[in-house]
Amino acid sequence: TARDSMAAAFRHPKQVLPLQALRSLVYPGLGGLGSTCSRCPLGAKRYLLTDNIVKLKDFQHKKVAVACNLPGTKGALEVLIEMKNQDVKFNKDTYILAFAVCYKLNSPESFTICTTLREEALIKGEILCRRASCFAVALALNQNELAKAISIFSQIMKPESIICTNLNIMIHIQSNMLKSLTDILKDATEGNLSRFVKKHVFSEEVLVKVREKVKDVPALLATFDELYGKLHINGQVTTYTLDALLCHTPSDRKSHTVLLNKRTVSRRTFQPLSQSLWAE
Repeated sequence: TARDSMAAAFRHPKQVLPLQALRSLVYPGLGGLGSTCSRCPLGAKRYLLTDNIVKLKDFQHKKVAVACNLPGTKGALEVLIEMKNQDVKFNKDTYILAFAVCYKLNSPESFTICTTLREEALIKGEILCRRASCFAVALALNQNELAKAISIFSQIMKPESIICTNLNIMIHIQSNMLKSLTDILKDATEGNLSRFVKKHVFSEEVLVKVREKVKDVPALLATFDELYGKLHINGQVTTYTLDALLCHTPSDRKSHTVLLNKRTVSRRTFQPLSQSLWAE
């Protein structure tokens, strides 16, 4: 089958991106690296994992930032294929990057690669994070693979994020479930709107697609327009596109948390810590 042939190509690519090209993707402007791993297959894994040359961990942390850089996306995918061929263990960040790259390429081939990667991960008992799964759902929708999109979405744990909310709307649009669409929006406007309760937020782009879908049904169109107004009043509409929401890289709050939790007052004297230590 087409999937089997593509999966085989995924396992044994005809062309491997030189590590010099990888370094130019991850660290733009840096110089050459010497020989490529395609020329030294026996030492390729060690070469790929050498911190001073490639810094795999840093590469993985580039994740969506690299994936969303369209000029380098195809090369990033080739690097991921090479990592797979060398049995480099994929972690959470690597799967996010892999699925993001496939989503950005948005082709039948990248969809097959994403599907193959996901199925292999599930067979191994690995748990894919919500963000990686969201990229897989979005890619399936873009490739008109509705059944696959629904299947992947149904397996997402706690699909309450803004991305999941909008992907769910897109699934309903492609499924022509128009009544359910308006019911979801109605529940969002009539739910608990306390500022202490997280509200569902919808992308303006996605809502425009909803309106386009219901425009030929007068009753649903009138209901939608009313709900659309309420969503805006409640602050439940964002100008970010679904693509922008998917590719947004969350900031690392760990360092800020450490700073916030750092003690500045002595527990014994209740004086500023610097003064207390100086006095002692």
